[in-house]
Amino acid sequence: EMRERAMLTMTRVEAIPLESMRQGMPWDWVSFPEYLDSVERTPKAINILPYVPIAPILIWVLGLEDAKAGRKPTPAEEARICAMLEEALDAGACGWSAQRLPPTGPAPVQVDYDGSAMATDVMHDDTCRALARVLGRRNQGFMQMILASGDVEADRRHLEELAEISGRPMLYNVVQAVDHRPEIHRATLKWLEDCRARGVRVYGQGLTTDAGFTFSFEDWNLFDDVAEWREATVGTKEERLAKLADPARREGLKRRMPMAAVGPLPGIVITGPKSAETKPYLDHTLQHVAELTGKHPVDAMLDIAVADNLETEFFAAPPNGKIEYLKEIVDNPYILFGVSDGGAHTKFLTAGRYPTETLIKIVRTHNMISLEEAHWRLSALPAMVAGFEDRGVLQEGKAADIVIYDYDALAVRDSEVAHDLPGGEWRRIQRASGYRYVLVNGEVTIQDDQETERYSGKLLRYGGNAARAKAAIAAE
Repeated sequence: EMRERAMLTMTRVEAIPLESMRQGMPWDWVSFPEYLDSVERTPKAINILPYVPIAPILIWVLGLEDAKAGRKPTPAEEARICAMLEEALDAGACGWSAQRLPPTGPAPVQVDYDGSAMATDVMHDDTCRALARVLGRRNQGFMQMILASGDVEADRRHLEELAEISGRPMLYNVVQAVDHRPEIHRATLKWLEDCRARGVRVYGQGLTTDAGFTFSFEDWNLFDDVAEWREATVGTKEERLAKLADPARREGLKRRMPMAAVGPLPGIVITGPKSAETKPYLDHTLQHVAELTGKHPVDAMLDIAVADNLETEFFAAPPNGKIEYLKEIVDNPYILFGVSDGGAHTKFLTAGRYPTETLIKIVRTHNMISLEEAHWRLSALPAMVAGFEDRGVLQEGKAADIVIYDYDALAVRDSEVAHDLPGGEWRRIQRASGYRYVLVNGEVTIQDDQETERYSGKLLRYGGNAARAKAAIAAE
């Protein structure tokens, strides 16, 4: 009975269309091991390495209301949570992952469909410690976490503590430059270097793409870091339209500008006006429209959106535009490049371009690192952090996941809309060119930039009982 509720959650926190989930998922599982079996049965062109998501486990053990209220598990409940993680690791999960963006923190930008906090946003540190101990007992797996409570030093101490308790890597998400506040990423880089010097295995997930967001207020959710914007953009399209048109709400929306996901709001560009009234503003920034109309930029944006029945398309550049700041992040050898965001926010974002963007922008155009270093950072380093011994490098006997490309011909193509999701839904994509071959597990899945319709991808069952037995023998 929780399936529909879980899908509703994903419509907001990751902006995945509800009908695509309803029609696209077989729901032939209950437990996490059964879910992995389902993924393994599904034809796929890429390899998949699964984390255990902690939110569903908290909800399963504590119940939805208690988990979302932040109730601390009893000792018996904590033992059950850990047992479910053990079961998932036995089945091949690579570790566990949690979003921890409490509503009292500075950036609660990914919330439930009704605007409330996610279960992991209000989970307790002690629960994380217990989960870390599971990895430590097994000497297996790794953790990924985004944590922003508002106390930066306490957050860092907690992430270090989890790495130390487990003896396993922690992937900190995310290391991002903000053009007007470089002290943020510089302090994070210094912290990561200090961790390495002390032998604490904390790595940084870098945001090394400058893919921006193309969105409309029909389903936009990445202004959720500000309560007034979150309230105004939750609900059906009709409810959103009424709230965004409401003059009484406008003062609150002007008082605090959303900043977690995008650059300054006045710099947002109108790229898809839909009516005769709004088409004169094509390719104008909100600041320019505000100056032309004598309005506040928020009023300029929302008046245009309301006039177009919320269908106006806007483009928001990311806050990380300065090349010199990108180089500072790239220069840290323990930053993993990224992030694609997987299947999330696909109506807004095309960040899956980052590997090609790395080769073009970071190597070919700006010569920040060598081509060999880029290959290491894109392939070998993630495999090493994940604990793989048979993937990530070109070596006889290892997995034949190989990319062959024309360096000079590499290009990221223009964004386009693909109507290829279940339920008649669509997504934004950016294709790449310059790729002669892509091999996945030894089979050609892309040739001359075209998919071959071969599905040689695998579910990479990480470790499981075999790795646990190996670790136990080594410990003896």
